Amino acid sequence: MEGKKNTTLVLTICMVLLGTVLLAQPSKPATKSNLRGELKMHYGFLWSHHLELDAFRSHFPAFEISLQKATYGKRRWESEYAYPILGLNFWYSGMGGFSELGSSFAIYPSINFPLVKDSYNSLNFKIGLGVGFLTKKFHRIDNYKNFAIGSHFNITASLFGEYRRKISRMTTLTIGFGLTHFSNGSMKTPNYGLNIITASVGFSSYLSSPNRTLKRKVLPELYTYEFDGRKYLSIEFATALAFKDMNQQYGQSFYVFAAFVNLMARVSYKSKIGIGLDLTHDGSDKMVLEMRFVEYERNSQLTKLGANLAYELVMDRMAILFNLGMYFKGLDRSEGDIYQRLTFKYLVTKRIFANMVLSAHLGKAEYVGFGLGYQLRFVYKREIKHN
Repeated sequence: MEGKKNTTLVLTICMVLLGTVLLAQPSKPATKSNLRGELKMHYGFLWSHHLELDAFRSHFPAFEISLQKATYGKRRWESEYAYPILGLNFWYSGMGGFSELGSSFAIYPSINFPLVKDSYNSLNFKIGLGVGFLTKKFHRIDNYKNFAIGSHFNITASLFGEYRRKISRMTTLTIGFGLTHFSNGSMKTPNYGLNIITASVGFSSYLSSPNRTLKRKVLPELYTYEFDGRKYLSIEFATALAFKDMNQQYGQSFYVFAAFVNLMARVSYKSKIGIGLDLTHDGSDKMVLEMRFVEYERNSQLTKLGANLAYELVMDRMAILFNLGMYFKGLDRSEGDIYQRLTFKYLVTKRIFANMVLSAHLGKAEYVGFGLGYQLRFVYKREIKHN
């Protein structure tokens, strides 16, 4: 009953906000902000990817409110990516009314990339990453049935495919399907994670008249961090430090240290490809081996070494790096030899970057770490590309 009351309250608030957005009239003849509001209603289910989650099988609604900014080429990467939509999103779901799961809240920035588009229609891919809050978490006595999440605060990731239809100069209809994921990256166990698969329908409307250049677009001059057409190789060194609270399983917490070296080739404005090596020392591996009665002589035998293939998607000073690799050294490889790594990078200077690293084994999070990196560039083709 409480879950139904919460859902009714949120739905009422969303309808009021939708009416406000759709009735908003331009206060000025033109604005450079290109801001718009969007309201979506989701309906879906919790994907039971572990036996312990079968008890929470049900269908339930979710609601999402977004403040968006339509890009028009103020920066060159906007043009190269077909003028994506930047957003700040607020998510709520009652999670089917299960007292063990409680409710989910999230706030996350997103980028919505057009894949195919014309003047009125577009097929888009939306990716978002931010912070989530779950009102209920695992407790070995008070909430032992919720074996999915061991913390209130979590990382929230959103992956959605969308069809967008412009129905007036100010308003757009959206229809989508995708995944919303809550996980703490094993910073606190248990951490099976929550995967919510939903279909959605929504409306977005400009809060005032969009920029006059929105239709014809613009292409500015190159900026400091942008690709000028010179072909080059880069050697990138990076580190990450992670924390794993495993008190529920082993009665203590552990640190993870990782170091990476990637050799990358810039092949286009958007892309780099390459190969990499990495070293990972996970303090919890020692405990796992002792519980399995596996003997070893030196702590260095616990360190895992891996090799991988790498692909990097570049957006001005920000980049997303994907690694797919295999460990070939390290005693504890109980999770498997194959690993995946997702890294969000931000250039602080031309050479130094900050990163957030998510390492996983076939979708199961191993750790989330934060660190710094440094890159060296070696230009082998100096012809500058002119647009």
